[in-house]
Amino acid sequence: MNKPASPKPRTTLILLGCPQVPVQTSIALWLCAALNKQEIGCLVGGTPAARSLLEVADPDHHYLTDVGDLDTIIEEIADEKRDVDAVFVLIHNEAGVAYAATMAEISAGTTYALIFGDAAEERAQEMEGLGCRLITAKGSHNPLPLKRRVQEVLKSWDA
Repeated sequence: MNKPASPKPRTTLILLGCPQVPVQTSIALWLCAALNKQEIGCLVGGTPAARSLLEVADPDHHYLTDVGDLDTIIEEIADEKRDVDAVFVLIHNEAGVAYAATMAEISAGTTYALIFGDAAEERAQEMEGLGCRLITAKGSHNPLPLKRRVQEVLKSWDA
């Protein structure tokens, strides 16, 4: 069961599936930077392609401080070898919905479903009742609407 968000998490996980939609990479890198500024530990778990895009964009790892394989990180959390205070799952297809549902079930932290893309409304309906906090923005190329919605969550941690 998903627990309420703490005022400010100490550790977070960003989960990235297949990077078919441009918004995913920019939001993930921006979120790493925003979390680092708040001195919140940030682990990024992704597919090889998703990790490669981020690592090419941040070759000196200024923002990507801890990056790992998506399936390995999920397995470690399921086996209770690792956990985080908050999870951000970037969702633009059914696989993302499955990742978010899994994290809501196995992590003690709050799971935020960052839903974007042209089918954002459909994905949001699929997420109802799965124990995630939904953050939705339609569109797949402009990251600003999703960024603004995520900023609201980050600001609430300082309140």
